[in-house]
Amino acid sequence: MALRHAVMAALLEGEASGYDLSKGFDASVANFWMATPQQLYRELDRMEAAGLISARVVEQERRPNKRLFSLTEAGLAAVHAYTSEHTNKPTTIRDELMVKVQSVDAGDAGAVRAAVAERLEWARAKLARYERLQVKLLDGRTEEQHLAEAERVGPYLTLLRGMAFERENIRWSETALRVLASRTAFHG
Repeated sequence: MALRHAVMAALLEGEASGYDLSKGFDASVANFWMATPQQLYRELDRMEAAGLISARVVEQERRPNKRLFSLTEAGLAAVHAYTSEHTNKPTTIRDELMVKVQSVDAGDAGAVRAAVAERLEWARAKLARYERLQVKLLDGRTEEQHLAEAERVGPYLTLLRGMAFERENIRWSETALRVLASRTAFHG
């Protein structure tokens, strides 16, 4: 999947500036796609040149003008084409922390424990953000009501996946910290 597809998915929510998209990535698609603001702005320029999005300039007083991006008909067609493609590759994990944990017996166990503890805190913070977003999306409705009545269910379904991922990160981190602490105590 390319950053382009994640940007188009985010723009399905409506017109947005590059800044809004960058900030919104944390709240909408960060549970399945990460991008730096620089990557995002470069991709927006490429997408505009390709005719997938259009931009309009909004003049602002006391602030620089901003460009608001929206999907074009070609962009919507590209989203449709992308969602129609067969996906046969399972998700793969490339995680530097896992390499460190794999090597802990020959390495610095204290540094590995600190890295796992940091991952645990990140996961807790992300889960808390996702839970706040969930409350906002539900807007007083039950999950069943939201899924039956919402104009778009994709954002909520991906949010559920992100929440499950962070809950598993928390569970694994807590287990790893317990095991590493007990081995340190046992082995001195």
